[in-house]
Amino acid sequence: MYLLITKAFISGVVIVVVSELAKKNNLLASIVHSLPLTSLLAFIWLYSETKDAALIGRHAYGTFWFVLPTLPMFLLMPWLIRKLGAFWPALGAGIVLSIGLYWLTMRLLDAAGVKL
Repeated sequence: MYLLITKAFISGVVIVVVSELAKKNNLLASIVHSLPLTSLLAFIWLYSETKDAALIGRHAYGTFWFVLPTLPMFLLMPWLIRKLGAFWPALGAGIVLSIGLYWLTMRLLDAAGVKL
């Protein structure tokens, strides 16, 4: 239980640091936010608990394929925010776009014979 609480605390600190940094220096916060911190933390937590490097390799491979369908959201959201002047509709549209692209990615990977 202690490890779970520690993992949650450290992971939460990363999110708070990025959001607070964005208030002061958006460029630096954007760079930090673009780092795959969640993935790196997940790799570390998973490896520390399992010591299974092959599992981490499979997880990293799958993560690569599922990062790709999220990237267009980072272009759609700022464009919609400029056009609509509203955050929530832009976020909703970004989520819907990502879900659709996840679905398409899974279909394309399956058709290409890529096993995750």
